Formats: sequence, C-alpha cells, structure tokens
Amino acid sequence: QVYLVDGGGGLVQAGDSLRLSCTASGSALSWYSVAWFRQAPGKERVFVGGINYSGDSTYYAEFVKGRFTVDRDNAKNTVWLQMNDLKPDDTAVYYCAAKDNYGGMDARLFSHWGQGTQVTVSS
Repeated sequence: QVYLVDGGGGLVQAGDSLRLSCTASGSALSWYSVAWFRQAPGKERVFVGGINYSGDSTYYAEFVKGRFTVDRDNAKNTVWLQMNDLKPDDTAVYYCAAKDNYGGMDARLFSHWGQGTQVTVSS
C-alpha cells in the first residue's frame, strides 16, 4: 500500500511559478505511474499531467503543454509538478495519484490519492 502526501501549493500572482511535490511512503514509488489532477470549485476533477513508473514517458493535458512539467526521482520517492506562467484559470486543488496498472491516465485507474494542495492564482 502506498501513501501519498502532496504539497507546495499557495497563493501566487499570474505569471508566477510553483513546484508541487508528491511524496510516497509505505511502498516504493518506482512501482507506480503517477499523475496530477486538479479540481476547480464547481467543476469536475481533470487530468493535468502524468509520468510513467520509470520516468521516461510523460503526458500532459493540452491546456498545460509548454507551461507545466512532471518529473520524478524514484530514489527520493517523489514526483513533482513544475508549473510556470500560472494563470487565474489554473486555480484549483491539485491532487497527485498513483497506479500500478497498465492503461492511460484516466482517473478511474488510480487507486492511491494524495490529500490535495490548494493553488490560487490572482490576476
């Protein structure tokens, strides 16, 4: 069983950067693909970006391509979401999630979730 703790959120201005972290315990994160999702008030949770277990493949939602980057260090049991050029529309609670099965980045495939970290971007 893997337990995820995500953090690094905060209040920033448009154009700023933030780096979110997702740290695992209870099991080696190297067994898992990890993704970031976000949920804005009144909206559904959506996929943001993800990385496979080894780190050699990454995936991004169209609305963050070129601005956000997912990377990982399995030795540190940690995955990061680097967010640059933040926009007010990026305001949401961000969740990291892990899965040990094959398939895409559908949220229904992820069985392990962090508690979420709030990102607020002011204009």
